[in-house]
Amino acid sequence: MSDELPCEPIEAAIPVGVSSCLLGHEVRFDGGHKRNPFVTEVLARHFRYVPVCPEMAIGLGAPRPALRLTGSAKNPRQTGARDPGLDVTAAMNRFARQRLSTLEPVSGYILKSGSPSCGMERVKVYGESAMPERSGVGLFARELMARMPWLPVEEEGRLHDPLLRENFIERVFVYDRWRRTVAAVATPAALVRFHSEHKFIILSRGAHLLRELGRLVARAGSESLEPLKDAYLARLMAALRKRSSRGRHANVLQHLAGFIKQSLSGDDKAEMQGVIDAYRRGTVPLVVPLTLLRHHLRRAPHPYVQAQRYLQPYPEELGLRNAI
Repeated sequence: MSDELPCEPIEAAIPVGVSSCLLGHEVRFDGGHKRNPFVTEVLARHFRYVPVCPEMAIGLGAPRPALRLTGSAKNPRQTGARDPGLDVTAAMNRFARQRLSTLEPVSGYILKSGSPSCGMERVKVYGESAMPERSGVGLFARELMARMPWLPVEEEGRLHDPLLRENFIERVFVYDRWRRTVAAVATPAALVRFHSEHKFIILSRGAHLLRELGRLVARAGSESLEPLKDAYLARLMAALRKRSSRGRHANVLQHLAGFIKQSLSGDDKAEMQGVIDAYRRGTVPLVVPLTLLRHHLRRAPHPYVQAQRYLQPYPEELGLRNAI
């Protein structure tokens, strides 16, 4: 018998913005691309990409002169790497504002690392010193994150890190569910249900965050919903950017196991506790205690626990919890 839990199917084809070169589009300054197999072969099974190449969009073409950030990291200019007289700062800022104001709603964004247009962090900035400082943000990326501070954003290079990868993809799926539920049907009941289903994902970031968000939800029905749900979303997505730890995940597992302990034999309880402890020590990945917990839920269903998105925040086939 399968240990899969009955749950609402996860929506496929989530719209996600992406730097075009990561899809294999030949839009780089040298006429090439930076196709990323994880983006194009793994995530593409679940994401519908909305590609953007800011430098092509402002008419530079490919191939084209290489660009870089110059001046200060706080207020950089985007100029030619070999020809400082080529200054596209105004054109890039204008395009970023225009494109982002018309961009279809997306549930995440994957940027090209190191790019003076799309780099999310640590982009080289050439100032007065002989050596550039890795302290900049690409102009398009800067506008994107300023306009949509709640949006899950990541660079393709950082997706090689199992913890960063899992964190980003979990946030994309959480935000997509928000867009399809609370944002689409703005009612106090929708907000309460969303919060209830995501309690243990929030708890994995900290009990204080769960209490804080719970206090916001408790005001639903007695206050204007629009500012309340906006405040909830902003705080939720900020909380989820915080990476969890083995200790916090183990705490969540203990809580979930507590709901079904009455249905477990003494040996089952000891086994469950042993596996949770093994995870806490780093002996096994997160998927191991979760698989055992789900096995017991098949034998002794618990509607509240089974409704928790923590048990399956994204498709199992991604295998993300095999590596954390």
